[in-house]
Order: sequence, then structure tokens, then C-alpha cells
Amino acid sequence: MNANELHDLTPDQLREKLAETKKESFNLRFQAATGSLENPAQIRKARRGAARIKTILNQKAAAAASE
Repeated sequence: MNANELHDLTPDQLREKLAETKKESFNLRFQAATGSLENPAQIRKARRGAARIKTILNQKAAAAASE
């Protein structure tokens, strides 16, 4: 999901997406540890997705605080 799509979501929806992304990251790390991970780039993608969601959440919180 790109940043433009994430900006359209509410903070609650973003928190749900963040939880899903963290769960996906955990599963990917587990697969990497057991040697069953086919594409190691997925770990990086999940980590960056979580960071993107956190950034947008912080931006929305700052905007709400400044109003």
C-alpha cells in the first residue's frame, strides 16, 4: 500500500494496518529463521511498510495537535 492510500485512512484503520504489518514481519522473520523464506526482500518491505504507517500516524497526530 502506498503513502497516498494510507493518507486516506483514519487513525484507527492505520493502527489496524500497523498490527497486520507487524504480524506479517514476525511471520517472515520466523520463516527466515527456519530457512523456509523464499524471498528475503519481503522482510525489508514489511519493515518499511510499518515505518511508513508510523510516519503517517505521527503526521496526523501532529496535525490534530496543531488545530
